[in-house]
Amino acid sequence: MLEPRRRQLFERVIDYVPCRQFLAEDAERLASDPPVDAKVPLQHAAAASPVGAGLTPYLASLYQTRLLSRDEEQFYFRRMNWLKFRAATVRGRLDRRRATLRQIDRIEGWLTEAETVKAVIITSNLRLVVSIAKKFVDTTNSFEELVGEGNVALMRAVEKFSFALGNRFSTYATYAIQRHFFRLSHKARQLRQRFVTEDESFKGLSAAEPNTEQCSFEQIAMLKELFAKFLGELEPREQQIVVARFGFDGQPPRTFRELGASMGVCKERIRQIQTRAIDKLREMAAEARLEQTVGDWL
Repeated sequence: MLEPRRRQLFERVIDYVPCRQFLAEDAERLASDPPVDAKVPLQHAAAASPVGAGLTPYLASLYQTRLLSRDEEQFYFRRMNWLKFRAATVRGRLDRRRATLRQIDRIEGWLTEAETVKAVIITSNLRLVVSIAKKFVDTTNSFEELVGEGNVALMRAVEKFSFALGNRFSTYATYAIQRHFFRLSHKARQLRQRFVTEDESFKGLSAAEPNTEQCSFEQIAMLKELFAKFLGELEPREQQIVVARFGFDGQPPRTFRELGASMGVCKERIRQIQTRAIDKLREMAAEARLEQTVGDWL
């Protein structure tokens, strides 16, 4: 019964930010004693903040959660990384084949507490993601999608923040989240440049009335037939996502989040499948010399 627990413990990745304080004699005390003026973690305000008025219940609740003070923030980051440091250090001294249940429970307890502390830090900074996401909303990324992506960037920032430098986490996290959003915007621009048909022409093909100023009815019919053939070459799930994303079924285009919820996967997985499908469509269009054909028409 112990063997699976041992294997799971020693295969688990324990990442933490090193700190010289962890080697000091009073390291455990520093990581265990909260600031004198520390309050209940993430206690809610008595009344809803006016800043959260008009938002969804989830977003509004973020503005009812108090922010951590500088000393509290330092303590929680120190505590989280100390627990991971301690778990990694003690695990490194154990024999993989002889670790006892008590030793395993002890290390897993430290790691569980570290995750709890991490959750406190993340929750107290979720409103930061909302404030940044509002500035990056465009036709490519909806506000809800940006909040989801920003939360992922925030979690990564918590793992990499070096509290010993004395800086506020919000400064570091703001940079990390903005950089993540800039990457998303850059990728979106690249996709638009590489796949001209992705947003404009695809949606134009699904319109009820074709544009006859550039192409004839026969040419448009040929394009529709060709694209239908391309779609038929995709895997069923790829075809389903492309059709739904670009409104080929006559319905409003669905977001990554909506498709992820209906298909039981995360929105990032939907994005990956769409990218793979677009790559296939692009290759098929190149093999059919579609760009040259349309160029000759125009």
